[in-house]
Amino acid sequence: MNKLLSLKGRLLSGLVMTWLVVLALLLGFGWQSGESLLEASNRAHLRYEARLIADELTDQVETRLQALQRLAGSLQAQQRQGASRLGDALRGNDALLEWFDGLLVADAEGAIQAAWPHRRRLRGVEIADRDYFRSVRAFRRPHVSEPIRGKASGAPQVLFAVPRLDEAGRFQGLVGGIVRLDSGLSGRLDRLRLGQEGFATVISASGTFLSHPDREHIFTDVPGAAFNPLLDLALDGWEGEGQGPLLSGGDAYHAYRQIWPADWVVGVALPRDQVMAPLQRWLERLGGKALLVAALMLPLMSWLLWLALRPLFQLERQIAAVGEGRRSRVALSTRMQELRRVADTFNRVEVERGKALAQLKDRQAFLDAILASSPVGMFVTDTAGNIAFMNPALVELTGPVEAQQRRGEWLGHIHRDDRQSALDLWHYSMVSGEDFLQQFRYYRKGGDLLWLEVHASRVTTDGKALGFVGTVKDITERREEEALRQWEAEHDPLTGLLNRRGFERRLEEALADCRKTGTSSVLILFDLDHFKPINDQGGHALGDEMLRRIAQVVAREVRQSDHVARQGGDEFAVLLPSCTHAQASRIAESLREAVRDIIVRHRGQEYRVTLSLGVASLEETDQRIAEVIGRADAASYAAKRQGRDRVVVHPALA
Repeated sequence: MNKLLSLKGRLLSGLVMTWLVVLALLLGFGWQSGESLLEASNRAHLRYEARLIADELTDQVETRLQALQRLAGSLQAQQRQGASRLGDALRGNDALLEWFDGLLVADAEGAIQAAWPHRRRLRGVEIADRDYFRSVRAFRRPHVSEPIRGKASGAPQVLFAVPRLDEAGRFQGLVGGIVRLDSGLSGRLDRLRLGQEGFATVISASGTFLSHPDREHIFTDVPGAAFNPLLDLALDGWEGEGQGPLLSGGDAYHAYRQIWPADWVVGVALPRDQVMAPLQRWLERLGGKALLVAALMLPLMSWLLWLALRPLFQLERQIAAVGEGRRSRVALSTRMQELRRVADTFNRVEVERGKALAQLKDRQAFLDAILASSPVGMFVTDTAGNIAFMNPALVELTGPVEAQQRRGEWLGHIHRDDRQSALDLWHYSMVSGEDFLQQFRYYRKGGDLLWLEVHASRVTTDGKALGFVGTVKDITERREEEALRQWEAEHDPLTGLLNRRGFERRLEEALADCRKTGTSSVLILFDLDHFKPINDQGGHALGDEMLRRIAQVVAREVRQSDHVARQGGDEFAVLLPSCTHAQASRIAESLREAVRDIIVRHRGQEYRVTLSLGVASLEETDQRIAEVIGRADAASYAAKRQGRDRVVVHPALA
């Protein structure tokens, strides 16, 4: 393959292809020319054969009709002596059986009076209904019938008929000669040979085969005009030559001539494959010889090309030596002006390349010094995200990384929850050209989890992206401080439960889910019964202890997906996402029973509290969380009015 793709291989292939194209054009031109000549000569041959057959059949038809007319005249005397004498007269004309398969005499009413050689089988048969009888009786002229089946024999045949007239010209009947189609119309048609597959056929004007080399087609109708328009024209009286299909398949050259006395058409066909076979064999032999000549010339052309390309191979070796540093320039001893110009251009470019490399080394030294001294982590990647360079600060930050790890394994160190979003943003930045700015968690080598902020910009030249250059900052401490501030902003410092702010945010989210997806959620509000005496008698420290104990018990009794909050003072709230009414009621009862068992002691005295719980569901019609809070708060007040230590479900939920 490498040899074929070389300059020598391509030139040699080009020469071979040129030779093949020229050969194909010559063969194609020879085929077209030969085809035209063969078509013209074979059409002339078909024209001659068709005319010859038509003339011969015309003579035969006329001769047979004349013979029948003479017979009709000689039968006038026998007619007066009776039908038996007519039979003897027919038997005395045995010579006519060379032209006919049978002779018959019919009277003016269409009854056969005598026949030879089928005397008994045909005598008395009525032919008045036949078209040929009616035509002869009406016009009193000789007539050749359409192909018919004999009434006695049932064989396909045609009848040559002439009228019998008395001295006054009155119609006395007819004399007919039977020609069976299965025995052949003419011996010449059976003997005719046009090559191996050419043939002649005779067709009646009504479109029925009278003669065909394939006996199965005799007495069958010819195909319609759509199959062969030339044949349809010939049946209408046209004479000429053309090209059309064969019944057996394939195309053929056809010639058609008319046999007017019988109203027949003779057609001669010569298959096109037979006509073109000699030309095809000649072109095959010519093409084989041309390919042989090309194969013999191939080594000579290859050697001549090698001589012509030898200076180019010398140039290749000298350029390789310059690249390896074994020489500083190329020098060719050749008369080929093109190669000498290539060598001069290469030497000039090599000098300029040396200067550019020296400048590039100086710049690279400055850049390496800047990157090495930078306290900020910096990196360079290709378009696929593989790291090509990391400065010492980044290596120190992420941990020593092997060269093969820099090529792509850094992606596996990103926290799995942050990995896909970082990768999507990276691809978007590559396509759009916008800067990449993302914060994500990253596992440092050794397992430490860091928060990194990566800012990278795409590098392009002439509109083509080369990769990214970016910086990396460690923001772990800042993110931890932000997380702590966020937690403190939404949690109660005494119990560790959500405060009012954090709880209301989660309640807003639950209401949005309810309105969007119809998710059922339930809110429980309660405060502590008999909590004031604990603060008054035991002090705030004892009250805080009770609140912490209650927070622990409530958090233990609810599900992990539920949210528990201390709203303020002794007021608590529980949000039960994706919770049914029955589950909410059971959870509320378990909270009531669990808190009732909590005991705190002070100076030998025990203190207990109970819960008054109000339960309400979030509705899709709620516009604000204040509506569901109001329903739960009303249910909680109802629990207090009913005697405390109980669960009251809002009527809408019940």
